[in-house]
Amino acid sequence: MTVSDLKRGAGPRGAAPVVLAATSGTGKTTLAHRLVDDSDRYVFSVSATTRLPRPGERDGVDYHFLTQDEFERRVERGAFAEWARVHDRLYGTPRSELDAASARGEHVVLDIDVQGARQIRASVPGACLIFVLPPSVDIMMARLTGRGTEEPAAIARRLRSALVELQAVPEFDYVVVNDDLEECLEEIRGIVEMGVAPAAPAQDAEAFRNEITRILDEDYDPQVQQQERE
Repeated sequence: MTVSDLKRGAGPRGAAPVVLAATSGTGKTTLAHRLVDDSDRYVFSVSATTRLPRPGERDGVDYHFLTQDEFERRVERGAFAEWARVHDRLYGTPRSELDAASARGEHVVLDIDVQGARQIRASVPGACLIFVLPPSVDIMMARLTGRGTEEPAAIARRLRSALVELQAVPEFDYVVVNDDLEECLEEIRGIVEMGVAPAAPAQDAEAFRNEITRILDEDYDPQVQQQERE
């Protein structure tokens, strides 16, 4: 059975892919790595790319390294469950990787953006799509600004991206809040393994969008405009 044969529905799921999407400053990547590190039921897939191998990288282990022509031929054949162009290079998730993991009873964890999640929804109907929200906009902002390495313009770009990403929340099967890492992991495992829906978040996506819009208007857009004038 391939992942495309799995049907969405209530109750425990088969070994379908798990998509995690979120705004910046949510801890999505940490959640993805903990799922894989803590259990052999969750794995990462080996992606395909047209970029050149870096020193020490092995074909078929770190990535499937393809030429541009070969990648595009595979796109035409529908060989990728999702793919994207990033900085003039192509990256994709081979459908064969998802099928192989499903046959082994493993859930492939996909740490991808909203566009990738939409492709997975269209190509793998059985996939479990989970959107991760931060506990609050204040905490999200603290995570974004905590390192002190990004200029206001870069943070403003992340916030504008968040506005677009949050609009897509209704397209996801479940929403979790990463307030406590361990509790959030348990919620995700409950969703994937038992079909248990978490409690509705105290603050919905639209409230997040309103607060982010206010922060952009009051704090960041004036700074960016001032920098541009200088």
